[in-house]
Amino acid sequence: MHRLYLIHWNGDEAEALAEPLRSAGMEVTLESQDGGRAAKAINSNRPDAVIISLARLPSHGRAVAEHLLSRSATRDLPILFVGGSPDAIAKAQQLAPAARFGQLAELPGTLLALLAT
Repeated sequence: MHRLYLIHWNGDEAEALAEPLRSAGMEVTLESQDGGRAAKAINSNRPDAVIISLARLPSHGRAVAEHLLSRSATRDLPILFVGGSPDAIAKAQQLAPAARFGQLAELPGTLLALLAT
């Protein structure tokens, strides 16, 4: 079973995003309020991948990604950015060129491809 950490800045929407992943047999931890708490949780209980939604408050998601990329313990952690405006995606690509990008509707398939590599 893959362990994932999903960051999306709306609790109800985060639960909806997590549902198809859980249905596919993945363990999903959510954060929708505090990027610092997310970073601490990821550092202490490393998941197989981190999913960061750019659909809401993309600067907050980028800040979490920047923190993860700055630490030796988490810089190699696979990050998948999903959703967001073209501008939000471009900024995330500049910050994390090795990250994967996808759309919210394609989340389970994109994630499975990422974890297979």
